[in-house]
Amino acid sequence: MANSMTTLPTTLSFSTVSALLPQADTLIASGALDLSGVTRADSAGISLLLELNRRAQARGVQLRMTGANEQIRSLLSFFGLDEILTLA
Repeated sequence: MANSMTTLPTTLSFSTVSALLPQADTLIASGALDLSGVTRADSAGISLLLELNRRAQARGVQLRMTGANEQIRSLLSFFGLDEILTLA
């Protein structure tokens, strides 16, 4: 596993997820996702985070998600996903 962190785009939405999903294996390869630049996420963006986590677990990778702002953390918490995803 690489020591670098994968930085996600500022918007995780239906329009961006379709471009990111084919890159899922590359996105999870580092074992860490940098969410510090994400300022907006809709249900498709949250679904992407869940899918990336699912794929990482299937490969035995503990996927850490770091730098989520309060809005993103609140959204994840609202849906109970802060207990499923590893937020740092």
